[in-house]
Amino acid sequence: MNMEEVSVIIPTYNRAEYLRRAVESVCRQKHFEGEIIVVDDGSTDHSREVIEKISATQPLRYIRTENKGVGAARNLGAALAACPYIAFLDSDDHWVADKLDRQMRCLAENPHFSISHTGEKWLRRGVFLNQKRIHRPRHGYIFPHCLQLCAVGMSTVVMSRELFLESGGFDPELPCCEDYDLWLRLSFRHHFLLVPEALTVKEGGRDDQLSKIYGVGMDRYRIYALAKLLQKKGLNSEQRRLALAELEKKCRIYGNGCIKHGRPLEGRRYIALPKKYTTASAK
Repeated sequence: MNMEEVSVIIPTYNRAEYLRRAVESVCRQKHFEGEIIVVDDGSTDHSREVIEKISATQPLRYIRTENKGVGAARNLGAALAACPYIAFLDSDDHWVADKLDRQMRCLAENPHFSISHTGEKWLRRGVFLNQKRIHRPRHGYIFPHCLQLCAVGMSTVVMSRELFLESGGFDPELPCCEDYDLWLRLSFRHHFLLVPEALTVKEGGRDDQLSKIYGVGMDRYRIYALAKLLQKKGLNSEQRRLALAELEKKCRIYGNGCIKHGRPLEGRRYIALPKKYTTASAK
């Protein structure tokens, strides 16, 4: 396996301030000879000018689309990728210089894995934060961890393009939590190869991020993802039990929050939702 086998997909939307750092962190990757695909999801800032300056010295593909969301942008990048492996990098994150090299070497040494992730450093307003234990990435069968939270850092992932396309990619209907949804659909069938070192730097703490924009109602999208999962064929009885328990937990928390904030009909609807899948399991 060599570094010509990776297409790096960078979705971006009005991130000109950070885009150069992300792209240059790919260009600095040890032995990297793959391709860089920047998918501009309808930016209205000077992102195009940033890319034009970089492309004068570094080869990359720049695709501009109308604004359809980050999931659709990543799906487009994967569809256009020419390499057998794809890596995702959000435009406000960046990599240490040997991230891809170490990950691809690990995949070559462990050919029964088709997807890998790494540890990451969290950067908030210029300060590195310590992760809580629950957020530390895990190796192998990570489905139970993925049920709890988004257990895989988006910008840490390298996976076979074939696996991504077989999975159906990101759900473009989700404005956020599209990564949570995909990791659920992948992790109940596939094991994840962890390179534990913090090879990815995740930028956060800004008002323009999806986790901030949708922060109050994010559990609604995780509930949607869990409900989708429970409708899929292929879950074994233990996986179904765990998924249903997590759905009940999230529906109870979100539903009670709705009731507390003056939306009793919505709250009761969510609290009752898991019964639909409990009944289905009993048949």
